[in-house]
Amino acid sequence: MKTRVPDEATERRLDELREEAQLRGRVEGIGVRPMGAPFPTYYGLPLLKQPVWSWEVPLYFFTGGAAGVSAVIAAIANDDSLARDAREHAAIGALVSAPLLISDLGQPKRFLYMLRVFKPQSAMSVGAWTVAAFGGLSFGAALFGGGILGLGAAATGLVMSTYTGVLVGATSIPAWSAHARLLPAHFGASAVASATSLLELRGHNDAALNTLAMLAAAFETATGALIEMDKKRESEPLRHGTTGTTMRIAGFFSGPLPLVLRLMRKRKAAAASAILGSLITRIAWVEAGKASARDPEAVLSSGR
Repeated sequence: MKTRVPDEATERRLDELREEAQLRGRVEGIGVRPMGAPFPTYYGLPLLKQPVWSWEVPLYFFTGGAAGVSAVIAAIANDDSLARDAREHAAIGALVSAPLLISDLGQPKRFLYMLRVFKPQSAMSVGAWTVAAFGGLSFGAALFGGGILGLGAAATGLVMSTYTGVLVGATSIPAWSAHARLLPAHFGASAVASATSLLELRGHNDAALNTLAMLAAAFETATGALIEMDKKRESEPLRHGTTGTTMRIAGFFSGPLPLVLRLMRKRKAAAASAILGSLITRIAWVEAGKASARDPEAVLSSGR
């Protein structure tokens, strides 16, 4: 079989793609191969297709996580008022989460298609079934009180708050797969911070909420330090360029700032900071994943 040799027009197009990639690498703060060096693409096509997720996905991650932890708080709360408000937050979060997910999928039938068969080995399948089950249980708990419905909402809520981290880490996107072990706990801690903070802003000053929020802020502070110390190629978008700046902003508002504010007994200010940080965290991870998928060096490094 003869080897295909690119013609002159193809060579020119490849040169244009190399120049474009070189410029994009400088803009994003991600290094690329020097001009003239072999460029790891297949006839100008990227080695890895970057995520096509739009704004609905990070917002879905945020609302779903906060709703899931709210259901857990409702199930263990000793205060009736706190439990009632937490159940309401869980139901509202479920009401918002499902349309966001369906909107990103494009058509409702795609979500229904994922419910045809339950595949425990698939994070996407587990997530779709969890969203459906959590929605029904959390609405039932909000309408009829806790009991069995509340326990069911709490159980599925635990999955809601962490499965998105599993889902992201299970992909071949370099920045995500390199942190597959960290992401579920990271997203879970972020969900704890947002759920407790939303309840505090609603007027609940329970000491247990403050303790949970402080633990979440401490964990997020440690997570930010781990990301900064990680020098792997796959982690470059988490520390450099626009995506790196976004990640640092997310870490600041999620970890050190709310932790200090809580030590100063500025709970509402800390709550507002944590909510903002939790939302930006999801945006930062999605955008960092897209950036790492555009970096050939990171793709090759993650596959070693």
